[in-house]
Amino acid sequence: MPIFAAARTMELFSGLSQAGLPALFLACFLAATVFPFSSEALLAAMALGPWSTMALLATATAGNTLGGLGNYAIGRWLPQGRLMRWLRVDPRKGERWKDQVQRFGAWAALFCWLPVLGDPLALALGLFRVRFWPVLALMFIGKAARYAVVLAALRGWPGA
Repeated sequence: MPIFAAARTMELFSGLSQAGLPALFLACFLAATVFPFSSEALLAAMALGPWSTMALLATATAGNTLGGLGNYAIGRWLPQGRLMRWLRVDPRKGERWKDQVQRFGAWAALFCWLPVLGDPLALALGLFRVRFWPVLALMFIGKAARYAVVLAALRGWPGA
């Protein structure tokens, strides 16, 4: 059964990669939200195609950054107490997140690409009102670096 599941997954990525850069943008956007999705797997499949390395890097980074900013916006615009209750966050855990965000500030946005931690981190940056422009710039840099490493591993750097 696992072999069948792997074959179906590869079929899905093959189909998405045929849809081109708009599909990559959408997949990377969704991967930065609460939807569990591997944007790196689709990027790897597309790296085997005709697209330039820079087009792949720009598309993936833009989509993933905008998805991460969606999490930031949710944290920013929803009242702090309501969001904490809605997410059922233990008050002590919430205070630890707040301390960490205040300690590192916008620099924490460099790590919004991390699996599992990246989405809550972006949410916390918005929730605790870290300034938007530095968060945007650092989130973009972190996500671009992650995709650049993936592309460099697959194509070498710089690639065509």
